[in-house]
Amino acid sequence: MNEVTRILNAIDDGDANAAEQLLPLVYAELRKLAAQKLAREKPGQTLQATALVHEAYVRLVGTSDAQWQSRGHFFSAAAEAMRRILVERARRKKSLKLGGDMRFQEVDADDLSIASPLDPLEVLAIHDALERLATKSPRKAELVKLRCFLGCSLAESAEILGVSRATAEEDWTYAKAWLRREWLRGAENNLPN
Repeated sequence: MNEVTRILNAIDDGDANAAEQLLPLVYAELRKLAAQKLAREKPGQTLQATALVHEAYVRLVGTSDAQWQSRGHFFSAAAEAMRRILVERARRKKSLKLGGDMRFQEVDADDLSIASPLDPLEVLAIHDALERLATKSPRKAELVKLRCFLGCSLAESAEILGVSRATAEEDWTYAKAWLRREWLRGAENNLPN
């Protein structure tokens, strides 16, 4: 059992000092992943990688019902926390009170994990599609979260999910095609009459 998993188990057992021990071990990796994600955001983004990591960490460690089975499970949860934070921020930006009034925009699924800037509407489109994909295939949805919201490579995602790289590649191919179909369906529904 590695050190991160041992500390996560201690947190689950109620050890108040364990959370303080965990942050130094995972901070650098979480910050690197958050910085990669935020680098793909549109210019003018006010959220800093440090703030994203801290908010995600507080959400992860601050919940009393968290049960961490492994390092991979923790980082998967971190991807989900970062995704939720970015979606919440996108929703706030989209609101009319803050000057929203955005229109539907197609997102190319091939560019999801590559250095394409994501505006709030793209984040919401990915979020909504992921909710639907998760009902059909939770593992594929989790892979998309790791790739898009945490910036993990395919190899890193496979390791975190505990699957082979070939399985991750098959899941990624399926997820991209499924998301593309969903976005095309959404674009057809949003065309002016």
